[in-house]
Amino acid sequence: MDASSSSSLTILTTTTISPPPISFRGLLPPPLAVRQKPRFPSPLCLASSSYSAQIVTKESEIELENRKFELLRAVTDTQRGLTATPHQRSSIEEALVSVECLDAGKSIDLDLLDGTWRLQYTSAPDVLILFQSATTLPFFEVDQIFQKFECRDQFGQGVVRNIVRWSIPRLLEEHEGATLLVSAKFSVVSTRNIYLEFEEIAIHNINVSEELQALLAPAILPRSFLSLQILQFITSFKAQVPVRSSQRRSVGGLYYLSFLDSNMLLGRAVGGGGVFVFTRAQAFI
Repeated sequence: MDASSSSSLTILTTTTISPPPISFRGLLPPPLAVRQKPRFPSPLCLASSSYSAQIVTKESEIELENRKFELLRAVTDTQRGLTATPHQRSSIEEALVSVECLDAGKSIDLDLLDGTWRLQYTSAPDVLILFQSATTLPFFEVDQIFQKFECRDQFGQGVVRNIVRWSIPRLLEEHEGATLLVSAKFSVVSTRNIYLEFEEIAIHNINVSEELQALLAPAILPRSFLSLQILQFITSFKAQVPVRSSQRRSVGGLYYLSFLDSNMLLGRAVGGGGVFVFTRAQAFI
């Protein structure tokens, strides 16, 4: 064995032969996907959100009540619109619009509308002429004016009665001498519009004054059958006149309910018929 062979053998015996690397790819199952826990808002976040909503709602309610107060303050000392100056009417219109815009787009709630409403202000000529007559005619007085809606549990329809309390000094009782009643059916024709179809005008609930009673039947004399009959006839008198046009069709018109909540009703007679401001009143009829 020569020297070169001996050297090669020495290299072979001293060199460590490493085995080929073993791959486990495909032999082991793939790693499981890490399931993430669903994220829910913490109770603290929910409480904070609810509290913020309550604050916003409360602020909205306060803002609404403030605007309603400003409207009622604007109509004060105008004798329900009779003595309102152009400047006052402008201020009232501005205050009225500021309230209306907070209720815009909502449908009419007939259950909320149902009830009796007292007139606080109007610019309607057919109502103002009543107030004007009361100031110029010594034998005519106009007291409170109401609108009474009967529409609870109704679907898109109901009845409205315009009620005018009036009197004749010394003949009828003051403030509640007699009642003028204008009745109409109404139907909801859009989100905020109702169509009024007037049916009749009636006068009833006549309350004779003490002066007239004394004239018909003096207190110092026994009341005769005739005097009692006259008093009974006057107090029970009721006149009813149907409201019809020349074509024998009921007179009607559109009425826009621009605002409605639990204690205020705002309306506009479509076609330039004027605006109306009502507040909730106790039922009496």
